[in-house]
Amino acid sequence: TLWWVNLNSKNGSTYYRRCHEIADTEHISVNQLVMAVIAEKVSAPATEKYLNTMAAKGAVQAFDQVMSKVKNRQPVPSDEM
Repeated sequence: TLWWVNLNSKNGSTYYRRCHEIADTEHISVNQLVMAVIAEKVSAPATEKYLNTMAAKGAVQAFDQVMSKVKNRQPVPSDEM
């Protein structure tokens, strides 16, 4: 069981049940799901900082120059938006 979820509360059992559903869908344990969620939440600010740093180094002109070399054609079926 998840020791940090208060199953006596109104939302606790709902969260616990939803965690089980997601874990089952992902074919992982609830503990693995919880650790993945924590890791994602903890790493998100560092990722955002890194992406902002890299974006600040970029230049629109350089991007446009590179993109001008790409052929104008339809994406392959697995790469569509």
